[in-house]
Amino acid sequence: MSSLAELIAQKAALEKRIAEAQDHERAAAIAQIKHLMTQHGLSPADLGIKGGAAGPARAKAGPRKGSKVPAKYRDPATGNAWSGRGLQPKWLQAALAQGRQLSEFAV
Repeated sequence: MSSLAELIAQKAALEKRIAEAQDHERAAAIAQIKHLMTQHGLSPADLGIKGGAAGPARAKAGPRKGSKVPAKYRDPATGNAWSGRGLQPKWLQAALAQGRQLSEFAV
């Protein structure tokens, strides 16, 4: 039976061989991709890669969280505005409680 030290050494040797094999296969894949791109006249932009940067192409991101949204409702008397998102502001709640309609504040 192998000792613990021998097994650890075997594991380290295997991990080194795995890393070398991954590097070799990666280099071969890159060479094949470059050959195909040259053969077919493709550029990184054709593949959806911005600026030729390495890595997977990313989908366009949506608006950032917390970005400004144009106002949908505005009080002409005070200039207070609300985008229509989130809770209604107190100024609008008070106006609606007085019998005014939401459509009166639409921009």
